[in-house]
Amino acid sequence: MSSDAREVWYDSASRTAITVVDVRETAEKLLAAHLSGPTAGYFLARALAAAALLGAEASEKDESLSIQMKCKGPLGGFNVECTADGALRGYTERKVLEDFDGLGTPDVRKVVGEKRIQVTRSVPGRILSQGLATNINGYLNQSLQRNAQMRLEAQVADDGRVALAKGVMVERLPDAEDKNVSFPVKLSLAVASRTLLKHLGFPHAEIKSRTPLLFKCRCNPERAVAMLGALSEAERQELPPAIDVTCHMCGRIYTVKTR
Repeated sequence: MSSDAREVWYDSASRTAITVVDVRETAEKLLAAHLSGPTAGYFLARALAAAALLGAEASEKDESLSIQMKCKGPLGGFNVECTADGALRGYTERKVLEDFDGLGTPDVRKVVGEKRIQVTRSVPGRILSQGLATNINGYLNQSLQRNAQMRLEAQVADDGRVALAKGVMVERLPDAEDKNVSFPVKLSLAVASRTLLKHLGFPHAEIKSRTPLLFKCRCNPERAVAMLGALSEAERQELPPAIDVTCHMCGRIYTVKTR
């Protein structure tokens, strides 16, 4: 049973909603599946936390929320997804960055550089909403017009072990008297939720829900076989009798017979 979870808290005095997510186990499983180095793992862990935070508002049964980032830095970008039932998956464009691995916490400016993110909410066959921004807080404030901020934190060891992969989102509701949303400069997310809430200034917040999160992908052998359906018979004959099909979202490999 995964210990990953999403908690939604509410402070009635200040009319503030606080969402806390822990995706450490999911991040560690995906790093191992993709054979990712610590630098790619750091950004993937943070991205998964962001998706888990935004996925809290999924309202339809089969809804999913995806965050796709494209950047000019050597990371290339990432694509992560959170479904309505708390399933997480994702990948980074590059898995190993030898110039940065083993050097501690990555320098975002050097690894990512100029970037653009796209957040998409969808159900099978239909896009519910889509927004573009240069960063996740810009998406919250500009695309969604919400008075909210996120803080993401990750720690990934050189051997791929994930010590921390958490995120918190603080949102002032429209009728809140204090509209300011800010985080203490030295805030650490590596603490229990109640301690984190005290550090944020909401010691009396009450928990409203706790949702399990877990690593889960929709890929399966049948979908891998179905991919061959797009090829002509002549194209299939040019392939070896069996090929390996890799799911780019979770790294799982399926061996598929071509004929």
